[in-house]
Amino acid sequence: MYADDIAAVYDLVHEGKGKDYRQEAEEIAALVRAHHPDARTLLDVACGTGRHLHHLDSLFDHVEGLEISPDMLALATGHNPGITFHEGDMRSFSLDRRFSAVTCMFSSIGHLRNTEELDSALRSFTHHLEPSGVIVVEPWWFPETFTPGYVGASITEAGERTVCRVSHSVREGDAARIEVHYLLAGPGGVRHLTEDHTITLFRRADYEAAFERAGCDVAYQEGGPSGRGLFVGTRR
Repeated sequence: MYADDIAAVYDLVHEGKGKDYRQEAEEIAALVRAHHPDARTLLDVACGTGRHLHHLDSLFDHVEGLEISPDMLALATGHNPGITFHEGDMRSFSLDRRFSAVTCMFSSIGHLRNTEELDSALRSFTHHLEPSGVIVVEPWWFPETFTPGYVGASITEAGERTVCRVSHSVREGDAARIEVHYLLAGPGGVRHLTEDHTITLFRRADYEAAFERAGCDVAYQEGGPSGRGLFVGTRR
């Protein structure tokens, strides 16, 4: 997932599409403190290249990141030398501390395959929370909000590089399969890269039940950074 050259252009592509990591970090911090005013520490699970953490670092006393992709993790560490990062799986990680807040953004949770894995992840999140700590999860689309056949496209120019990204999404059972093509153009020529993602279309009730079973009260709010909403859980 997000390896090698695709990891290297990940931020370039999404910032070119208008993603504002600073604004999102500020909104995450405000949401966390609305539920836990004394929150001082935060763990970002599936942190990618660490761009949210780059801004969250100034909004909390201490932040850390967890990422399963070694290539993304290397980029995160390089971008944020003062932040601690861990290589780990959201379903089974175990760190030697607890946090005021655990976040999992940009629909990374959708890469889990079934409700059993969703339960494992939420238990891992909750295990790393202080009493009254907060979990913020940005879900993938629900079955009723997913658009089969959706085509996404963007072109980003940065210096001597141009990146064109085109994606096509279809529904396969309880999941969305997304085929993505990249054209990377620069002084050395044009390269074509591809990737495929299978992202589970969990129901809203699936997320809520997983939070409850993990020992959290949960609320869903519409909107969020990508329009897919946010789940906010508070440890009981």
